[in-house]
Amino acid sequence: MKKLIGNLKGDKVIWSFVALLALLSFMPVFSASSNLAYLGHGTGNTLGYLLKHLGHIACGFAIIYFVHKIPYQYFRSISKWLLPIVWIVLGITMIKGTVIGGANASRWLQIPFVGISFQPSAFAALVLFVFVARYLSKTREKAIDFVESLKELWLPVFVTLMFILPSNFSTTALIFSMIVMLTFIGKYPMKYIAVIVGAGIVALTFFILMSKAFPDSSMFSRVRTWESRIESFSTDKPNEDDYQIEKAKIAIASGMIYGLGPGKSVQKNFLPQSSSDFIYAIIIEEYGLIGGLIVLSLYLLLLFRFVIASHKATTLFGKLVVIGLGFPMIFQAMINMAVAVELLPVTGQTLPLISSGGTSIWMTCIALGIIISVTKKEEEIVQEMKDAARREEALQKLIDRELEEEEVLAEEYSIEDQAKNPIHAVMNK
Repeated sequence: MKKLIGNLKGDKVIWSFVALLALLSFMPVFSASSNLAYLGHGTGNTLGYLLKHLGHIACGFAIIYFVHKIPYQYFRSISKWLLPIVWIVLGITMIKGTVIGGANASRWLQIPFVGISFQPSAFAALVLFVFVARYLSKTREKAIDFVESLKELWLPVFVTLMFILPSNFSTTALIFSMIVMLTFIGKYPMKYIAVIVGAGIVALTFFILMSKAFPDSSMFSRVRTWESRIESFSTDKPNEDDYQIEKAKIAIASGMIYGLGPGKSVQKNFLPQSSSDFIYAIIIEEYGLIGGLIVLSLYLLLLFRFVIASHKATTLFGKLVVIGLGFPMIFQAMINMAVAVELLPVTGQTLPLISSGGTSIWMTCIALGIIISVTKKEEEIVQEMKDAARREEALQKLIDRELEEEEVLAEEYSIEDQAKNPIHAVMNK
């Protein structure tokens, strides 16, 4: 174990928080999976779901380990070449999507011969954040031409979001918001950002109007879901999402301060997404307000550590990569918690590293691996400075010792010379 921990490079605090969040996920997932175990005349045995989650977490940490060994500068050029592949995968997903737990068909893609389904939009977000960080770091030292940036930056961004929007508005909105934040931090001109935000609003409005004009088109099927969610959130009109929110609020109210105890949740039997989208409500029901605050605090401390890691990074690309990959992770967690307490309408965003689901965990782990790779580089620089200081100190000690030896030899030579030369001896007397 010591040898394994010794091989972990980078920010040890980030490693610790990630491991702690992963450990905290096992009991809630094990407990909340009971309703899934009973579906379809199942036996109610949740051990299989726990082992599956354990496998996802183990693969996730393996991903972090191997990704953090790669110098983060390599991802700079990789992102540019991955974007066309991402577009192809997203296009295939729109045409041949798979239904997972009742989710919209165009969100998931089944890998042939493997039997694994994944959500390409999560991977597209990672590639896009690194791509934007690459562009901003490349253009930092020169004046940005708006027309040129439209072609090099915003065209790839909007093409990617165009593929994601029809099936997943919340992910599209989260990605676009994070990119706008990243460009602001990267000193992209504010007047251009305002134009881009306005263009995004116009494009979304046009998309909604097209859905009204062609209501039977499968491409616009999710628009009705958005409308019903916003309508139910802002009014008292009942729908399926109200049922989930109602059960989530009952779970939170039942937990009170200390919770009902591990595995004693009642609402897990009624919440359809109790182990993924609404797992935070189950955590509060079983572990109380204290448990909910602990989880919230861990995400906030992780955010604080991302800020420190970004500040320590010596390159602009490193700073932007940490912000671009770390902040969306924390905001996704905040959105998930806000949905559970009805501060936001239902979005379908999972709780990173805690909710069950392979794609969400693995994409989060790729992002964490890249972030730790950045901190590993800074750690190596600090170590090199310490080694250089130690070498300089050792060299100085060696020089001082040689000077002392030369002084001793000089004194010995002087005494010996005087003894051999009688004139010097007489003059000394």
